[in-house]
Amino acid sequence: MPFRIATFLIASIVFGLGAAGIFGWKFGWLGAWLGAVLWLALDAWRAERLLRVLRNNASGLPTRGAGVWGELAERIRKLLREREQQTRQAEERLQEFLAAIQASPNGVILLDEQGRIEWCNQTAAAQFGINAERDLLQHLANLVRDPAFVAYLASWNYSRDVVIDASGHGQAQQRSHPVRLSVQVHPYAGNRRMLLTRDITAVEQAEAMRRDFVANVSHEIRTPLTVLAGFVETLQNLPLDAEERTRYLSLMSQQSHRMETLVNDLLTLSRLEGSAPPSGNQWIRIRALLAQCEDEGRGLSGRLVPQGHRLSFTIEAESEISGAPTELQSAMSNLLTNAIRYTPGGGEVAVTWRRLPDGRGEYAVRDTGPGIAAEHIPRLTERFYRIDRSRSRETGGTGLGLAIVKHIAQRHGAELRIESTVGKGSRFALVFPANRVREARLLAK
Repeated sequence: MPFRIATFLIASIVFGLGAAGIFGWKFGWLGAWLGAVLWLALDAWRAERLLRVLRNNASGLPTRGAGVWGELAERIRKLLREREQQTRQAEERLQEFLAAIQASPNGVILLDEQGRIEWCNQTAAAQFGINAERDLLQHLANLVRDPAFVAYLASWNYSRDVVIDASGHGQAQQRSHPVRLSVQVHPYAGNRRMLLTRDITAVEQAEAMRRDFVANVSHEIRTPLTVLAGFVETLQNLPLDAEERTRYLSLMSQQSHRMETLVNDLLTLSRLEGSAPPSGNQWIRIRALLAQCEDEGRGLSGRLVPQGHRLSFTIEAESEISGAPTELQSAMSNLLTNAIRYTPGGGEVAVTWRRLPDGRGEYAVRDTGPGIAAEHIPRLTERFYRIDRSRSRETGGTGLGLAIVKHIAQRHGAELRIESTVGKGSRFALVFPANRVREARLLAK
């Protein structure tokens, strides 16, 4: 302010002295008034120019000049720069936050007070089948018409979640089971709401598998237990001669052995699923594995049918394989015993081991049994899946053999291949990766 007063007085004095020097002292006062008016006009012009720039978003503020208006312009420019920097930083943080929400596997939708979409990430858009840009400010209840969801959204009681079927484009069609969503609403900022969605399809499938597994185990164990209970009651209440008693005890022994086999298979599956993958440092000869398979196979064949089967075991390349010996033996024996059980007496079962041109190793079991229809092949490795339950029980199968083989194959990086033609027989093969197979002579000493 002192500077403005000083410049005002200086302008008046200079113009007054100028007028006095040119026109005489009697015109000095007129020059002083003229200087004051010109100073006020210049000051008003500078103020107007600053206001004009500010009205146009302050994009052309002049550089710092003399006087209060110059200092005011400089201070305003500095404040605007700071505000722009803060705005830019806030925008960057907002974009980072939105990018993080976009990357979330869960869906997020923000609703205003009227229930209209303010923002949603792509996960929620895909789950609900809406467009994240086109459907902004649309009422979510008009886009998602599931009755349970609409009632939940309108209830304003969000102490629990609601589970609905997703209507996302292409999601349900790409899966064998419909997509299930858990939706939870959280109010915030007054009557605004945030929806969090979570795909619980895998959780529900796992729960369904658990229920089915428990039901299957219960059924498989209940059957031999019922038979055993009946035989025990018969032995307790009926007078039996030695021959009948021996026959009943033999049948009881069969059922108890069946339960023992089932429990052992269940324990094997549990151990396979809960243990670490086998290392590649332990090597075992293929010939030793096939020799044990041959002993088990010939023994089983003689017990099942009097005439037995035509069994052959061929090793095309002396090899060694790395992994867990007990697991490898179990997988190979399961494939062989399955072929023997389902091949009629006198049929052929051929076991071969060979090295493939790319270095991989293949253990294959081919039989001349009845074959398997194509629709059953994808489900053969499911637990307790049987094509013919009555025949499986007659031959002592538990329905877990191929499930065990699949787990062992996965733990060793191997591939289980199944080929079958109805009426001509089947071929089951385990193909091991090249890094788990080598020539046997490499370890010969």
